[in-house]
Amino acid sequence: METKLDRRSLLSLLAGSIAGPAFAQDPPKPTTPPRALDAPLDVFVPAPPTAFKGDAKWHLVYEVHITNLGRAPITLTRFETLADNRPLATYTGDEFAHLVTRPGVQTKEPLHVDAGLRAIAFLWVTVDSPAAVPASLDHRIALNIADLPDELSVNCARIPVLRNPVAIIAPLKGDGWFAANGPGNASGHRRAMIPLAGSTHIAQRFAIDWVQLRDVGGTFTGDRLDNKNYRCYGTDVIAVADATVATVKDGIPQNVPGLNSRAVPITIETIGGNHVILDLGGGYFAFYAHLQPGQIRVKPGDRVKRGQVVAALGNSGNSTEPHLHFHVMNANSPLASEGLPYALDFDYTGQGVMTGKPPKAAPERRIGETPLQNAVVSFL
Repeated sequence: METKLDRRSLLSLLAGSIAGPAFAQDPPKPTTPPRALDAPLDVFVPAPPTAFKGDAKWHLVYEVHITNLGRAPITLTRFETLADNRPLATYTGDEFAHLVTRPGVQTKEPLHVDAGLRAIAFLWVTVDSPAAVPASLDHRIALNIADLPDELSVNCARIPVLRNPVAIIAPLKGDGWFAANGPGNASGHRRAMIPLAGSTHIAQRFAIDWVQLRDVGGTFTGDRLDNKNYRCYGTDVIAVADATVATVKDGIPQNVPGLNSRAVPITIETIGGNHVILDLGGGYFAFYAHLQPGQIRVKPGDRVKRGQVVAALGNSGNSTEPHLHFHVMNANSPLASEGLPYALDFDYTGQGVMTGKPPKAAPERRIGETPLQNAVVSFL
């Protein structure tokens, strides 16, 4: 049956067929927030750990850099170090927060990372035996993104675990040596991340400021402003291995002991004071800092023997009192290098404090270890 339409009805029909009923009203709004495709993280480890022995256990020390590449802030909720896909260490809450620093950011919430910013986790993982040291490590990081409801996690940053730290002898002799600022995850040396020449390094990762305790307590007697009143002042500093002298710095005057007294402005050139760097071979370099001026007995290019005297302990450069700053690194640069652990023999007498008396416990022989923070030791 044929039907005729007037002009108004025809226009109405055509309009409906073009627009369609689906476009007659706004689409419904989603009832739940969208889900993120993946965790917006860039994660890397600048220096893989070398397993070393300390206090009769084995330690893996390294840093994990975590950058938020998303457009929204994130909150880190859990960090796991994995070995063979099993958790070797797990950190959450305050324990996780204490591992993390935020470069360039002052915050009371280190696990909250705004868009485009970075967090750095300082890891110190301990196992009981050399058999428990894994060949490699993986990492699992969990986080929340802004107000999205789902926690995300990502497995990332596989790294090798290196072994066999360089074997050396002690850089000093005698008893009562206190490992100030020594290896420990909260040590000032441990977290001294320094940007130089367009990259960051932790050359002092395993550094120690060696001072010598007196039997009656403390490090000096009499006038504390006189370097000669400190027990360790003038002590022979010795070569830790057969080596070649790589660098010598001399001629920097000594400081008067004190927190803020420096004989010269502190720069990249003067921070270590008078110092010696020995090339131990195999990519290892030993750094001796804050030496006495005019008492360095070697020059660049000299070959030295293990145990040979190279200088006298002093108080130059960025130093508050006479002491030997010592660390091992992977390049001929005191700061633009990565700090490495080492293995030496010593007698351990306990934990101490810089202002106290040395512990009186019977010495315990330690073979092939790195002295840890606040250890009091003797070197034969």
